[in-house]
Amino acid sequence: MKNELTLTEQLQRHFGFDRFKGQQEEVITSVLEGKDTFVLMPTGGGKSLCYQLPALIMEGTAIVISPLIALMKNQVDSIRSFGTEDGIAHFLNSSLTKQAIQQVKDDVTNGKTKLLYVAPESLTKQENVDFLKSVKISFYAIDEAHCISEWGHDFRPEYRRIRPIIQEIGSAPIIALTATATAKVQHDIQKNLGMLGANVFKASFNRPNLYYALKPKVKPETQIIRFIKENEGKSGIIYCLSRKRVEELAELLRVNGIKALPYHAGMDSATRSGNQDKFLMEEVDVIVATIAFGMGIDKPDVRFVIHYDIPKSLEGYYQETGRAGRDGGEGQCIAFYSYKDIQKLEKFMQGKPVAEQEIGRQLLLDTASYAESAICRRIILLNYFGETLEEPCGNCDNCLNPKEQVEASDEVRRALLAIQEVKEKYKAEHISDILTGKMTAAIKSFHHDELEAFGKGDDHSARFWNAVFRQSMIAGLISKDIENYGLLKLTEKGIAFMAKPEPFLLVRNHNYDELEEEYTSLNAPSGSAVGDPELFEMLKDLRKKVAKKHNLPPFVIFQDPSLSDMSIQYPISIDELKNIQGVGEGKAKRYGAEFVALIKSYVEDNGIERAQDMVVKTVANKSKMKVSIIQSIDRKLSLDDIADSKGIEMGELISELEAIVNSGTKINIDYYIDDLLDEDHQEEVYDYFREAKDDSIQAALDELGEDEYTEEELRLMRIKFMSEMGN
Repeated sequence: MKNELTLTEQLQRHFGFDRFKGQQEEVITSVLEGKDTFVLMPTGGGKSLCYQLPALIMEGTAIVISPLIALMKNQVDSIRSFGTEDGIAHFLNSSLTKQAIQQVKDDVTNGKTKLLYVAPESLTKQENVDFLKSVKISFYAIDEAHCISEWGHDFRPEYRRIRPIIQEIGSAPIIALTATATAKVQHDIQKNLGMLGANVFKASFNRPNLYYALKPKVKPETQIIRFIKENEGKSGIIYCLSRKRVEELAELLRVNGIKALPYHAGMDSATRSGNQDKFLMEEVDVIVATIAFGMGIDKPDVRFVIHYDIPKSLEGYYQETGRAGRDGGEGQCIAFYSYKDIQKLEKFMQGKPVAEQEIGRQLLLDTASYAESAICRRIILLNYFGETLEEPCGNCDNCLNPKEQVEASDEVRRALLAIQEVKEKYKAEHISDILTGKMTAAIKSFHHDELEAFGKGDDHSARFWNAVFRQSMIAGLISKDIENYGLLKLTEKGIAFMAKPEPFLLVRNHNYDELEEEYTSLNAPSGSAVGDPELFEMLKDLRKKVAKKHNLPPFVIFQDPSLSDMSIQYPISIDELKNIQGVGEGKAKRYGAEFVALIKSYVEDNGIERAQDMVVKTVANKSKMKVSIIQSIDRKLSLDDIADSKGIEMGELISELEAIVNSGTKINIDYYIDDLLDEDHQEEVYDYFREAKDDSIQAALDELGEDEYTEEELRLMRIKFMSEMGN
């Protein structure tokens, strides 16, 4: 395969981005090398690029198997917006006319189409199988691959037929992608697709920009209306379990002056997709939906996701909350919880096959644990997906409003001894019944009322003991055997703890059903900045207009970070627009003309000196020292080396840099700061300066902590901040 451009150049050319996110580059390389590839990457991590870019580079057509028609349309529109040819991407499904299907087949046959999206149902149709046998297939991409597993939160039986169909059409490498999968689900997917030897890429499930909170389900409607009014104009999704509740809540919001629409599987498809489009086009702010809504949505600026009802599994919850803040901006994830909802969901499972009930109950127990716990929400979520977070996140309700803790090493030891006494063959529920001395049918038949542990914990409730199990699991003293419906097992650490207990602080859980307190506000800490707010709003209005004209969601034209960058950089030609974050050549040519025209007249009307002009105008008048410093920074020389070569102290060099930036010249010292501070620390300081009343370094040190940052680091971050935001 002959290709002179590097992968990063290909990325820039096709999508306008100058760097890959996370493991994207390694995944793409694996696909280009023809290897089977398994990708576990959270929502917002850039999964689709992992198959879109190799498809554009490789010979032949990539077959993308995707579960939802809405999602396909969304993705195809998105790909087309980056290029200049509509034929580059197509979907093949039941919504197309005969004529449209013929057009798709012609484009594929003529080699125009690089990505062909198909639903698993369409893939199994004989006429499509016969057609695809004649096509040169570069690879198969299986999106939302968790649909394959019965343990996945969205199991679809037709997904289990994908492998035999692929073998019939003709084998080619497979890339399977999902945003949520426990170890069990991952194994299931790989086994079913016959790709146990695949290259596996797992991205972190940590989304630091998402704020997680649980609220007692007390007057949820009132709390929701108040929250939306406090966040006016922001996009949000509210999930409910029943269609009836969706309709009622959407109506209630409308009556209260909130632009909201319902979405559920019981509506006719025209109304349903019309409502989705209105949300994408920003004609309404809020969609109230059943969980059927979401897989087909790729809107990056959803600012809040509210769960009116608690979901059936943590995977479902993670997937749905993952719709928020995909652009890296704020995302508030709020769920209302009442234990009665869990009981209601358990009732729904009656009558299903026993194995399915066991799986469902186990998933529900994990959800209840998460909801009732007082441990950092992010630690629990990441733990569920097999990842550890060393420190509490500081961006969830449990971190920001810590709950009471009690010393419980004695209780933990009692719990571990009970697990040991039943030979690690029972689940949390049964062991808590033993501890509390509850005579259930199971306890009678197994003679567990004769055990030493029986009744040893009757000084506490079953709920308390469940909290002990959960927190012991998080602490690594016990593990749950996912292969066997969640039997509790002791770890080496747990066995050591029984022999020699250590202090153990247990978080005293609130009983959510007894809380009658009404919350005054659900708001998380927030804040995001753009350069010129007035221009930014004008650009957003123009984006809406252009989007309407092309009948595309606004973010397909340009995403918020791109508009923000325009409002900082003021590009007034197509060439300058190409340098804006997230704007490649295709986009600049396709949509750029109106944007640069608007910015040009705005710059002229307001007499704005642009950063591009400033560098040219002001550098010439600077002292030789300043010019030399700017040139050295352009060449990315270390600041220590620059200070040495000028014979000055580091502090003096920083003062020179402050003078350069304050006089209106933009400089980029990211290459130096990146070695000093990690991304999270940079973000924290940046956020501080965004919100700060003034730019005092002492005030910043007091607020952020002298043990965390040095004065030098904060001064350099202030230079970065002033340069990027001010110039």
